[in-house]
Amino acid sequence: MSFASEESRWSDVWLAATARGTTICGDFLAATALALALQGAGAGGLAVSGLLLAATLPLVVLAPLAGRVADRVDSRTLLVTIGLLQAAVCALLAVVERPVLVVGLVALLACGLAVTQPCLAALLPAMVRPADLPRASAISQTALSLGALGGPVLAGLLVGQFGTRVPLLLDAATYLALVVAGLRLRTRRGGRGPVAVPGRTVPGGTADPVGTAVVWRLRQDPLMLLMVVSTAVVIAAIGCINVVEVFFIRETLGGSATTYGLVTAAWMAGMLPGAWLAARVANRLDDDGALVRGVLATLGVCSLMVLLASTVPGAFLLVPLWLVGGAANGGDNVFANLLTTRRVPEAVRARAYASYGAAVQGGSIVGFLGGGALLTAVAPRPLIAGAGVLGLLVVLLFVPVAAVAVRRRRPVAPDRGQPPTTRPDGGFATPGRPAEPDPEAGDTVGSWLSASHARGSGTSNS
Repeated sequence: MSFASEESRWSDVWLAATARGTTICGDFLAATALALALQGAGAGGLAVSGLLLAATLPLVVLAPLAGRVADRVDSRTLLVTIGLLQAAVCALLAVVERPVLVVGLVALLACGLAVTQPCLAALLPAMVRPADLPRASAISQTALSLGALGGPVLAGLLVGQFGTRVPLLLDAATYLALVVAGLRLRTRRGGRGPVAVPGRTVPGGTADPVGTAVVWRLRQDPLMLLMVVSTAVVIAAIGCINVVEVFFIRETLGGSATTYGLVTAAWMAGMLPGAWLAARVANRLDDDGALVRGVLATLGVCSLMVLLASTVPGAFLLVPLWLVGGAANGGDNVFANLLTTRRVPEAVRARAYASYGAAVQGGSIVGFLGGGALLTAVAPRPLIAGAGVLGLLVVLLFVPVAAVAVRRRRPVAPDRGQPPTTRPDGGFATPGRPAEPDPEAGDTVGSWLSASHARGSGTSNS
């Protein structure tokens, strides 16, 4: 199905969003349960950061390969196969007890996520018309937020009653939602069928006027490069909160396991209104530079909320701060998704999402390792304060860089049989519209973003 289809397939949008929300709920349920289990067993910050590293590193290492697989393999095949495999891995995770096996299985789950994450992100624009993409992104973000909202709460309730086995078995069941979505979705990407374009037929890709397959490189697009680098660096700066938070709430503030789950869920709850507000704003932004400024503004708000969190005397006072931070995070996701869709040719869009996700997860890894190491020598409260200050400084440093990038002009790499043109912001598409393949090319090629909901994450992953 082409991005430029006459009618948006809203049934597919809702089906995919439901599947993603269900799996994200299971992922956060399992992640919170494992974090609570480690903390309750007396493990330190390094143990928690090690678990998070196992869940994150494959997304970085496998990004180049995963993006190509997501663009070339049929989406139905990917969803059904990987969904079944991940369900089986989760079932094993519920019965093993040795830490080394737990870490290994978590890493194996992340390998599947490395493929499904860019596939899902790239499939969404193929379901709707360009004008409907902000709304579709908000729907997807809402499902992700609801799933992430319910996961920690359920974990806080279930771990105290049943331990970690029940949450992990529920996580295994949620992966079957990917299988159902793969079988029921009408919109599909991927495969190596020929695509008719001016010039000649290119297997599995769009082409330029002389018949060469579309080539897109992140480093050649100043606005995309700025968005990716700034988001990754901010997440690296404030990412330690994901390791420190459980110790800050449970030990420094004296909160219970249920309190920890509720406070964590507040960030996800804030993402709901944030995504819809950003969707309304994004519909009015024809300039890609404005989207980049929106990304920087929302990252700044996330960092500010982390800084303010270091001043609270009680755990429940984190709730309003996390609601605001989550709203900014939800808006950041919508702006980043729309910018990527506008500026990257459809045939390589999953690859772009994989590159973006790898940068974000790489920043998360730096935050995880830094938080785990520093927690052995620094108390949680000053560590959180330092992370917030560092995040704000990074955003301020990138503001003048953004101004320079927006002013730059560069030739636009055509996504169809058109002569090169230029835009003030150097985009691939006309102002206000995503890059589109030739309408005569038939269905688009490539394959079918928990997503890292790290504090300040600009991606909708699991």
